[in-house]
Amino acid sequence: MFLRILQTTPELARNFFFFVYPICNPTGFEDDTRCSRRGRDLNREFWNNSREPEIALLQSEICSHALDGIISLHTDDSSSGLYAFTRSYTVGKNLVEPALVAADPILPRNMNEVIDGFPAKDGVVRAVYTGAISGPPKIRPRPFEIALCAPKHAARYQVEQGLVLALQSILANYRELKAYAQHL
Repeated sequence: MFLRILQTTPELARNFFFFVYPICNPTGFEDDTRCSRRGRDLNREFWNNSREPEIALLQSEICSHALDGIISLHTDDSSSGLYAFTRSYTVGKNLVEPALVAADPILPRNMNEVIDGFPAKDGVVRAVYTGAISGPPKIRPRPFEIALCAPKHAARYQVEQGLVLALQSILANYRELKAYAQHL
């Protein structure tokens, strides 16, 4: 849905390059589980000398592009609302929080104080699992990282529309943040 919007409204993506990987865990997707058929949670395998072929491919892709940011989309079968992971306070304040506000009318956010075992505030978790998708550990500058996590049991249209609104917000606010940063 998001890619169709960008196709019909290309000015939203002006001056951005997108690398889109719609399904990064194909066997997990087919089996409706977070783990691959080899029993691995692939989003705990990045930059840990993983032998998983999906991880090798994605790490190669990440290394071959000078990425400004990585946005991953997930579903969570234990959450009742949308939430996000990010390590950066600045990214959380300027990109994630507005994205959650934008999605809120369609896909309400998870307001729990603890989400997925981490402290959270207003749907934002400022810690990230070891091995979660990210830029290479030694690369500088590091790309920003956001993981948007939608409730798996919400209606599909809510998840799709909520994530589209969140992504559109991130694009608009990143453009603003980047313009502002150039004048510091």
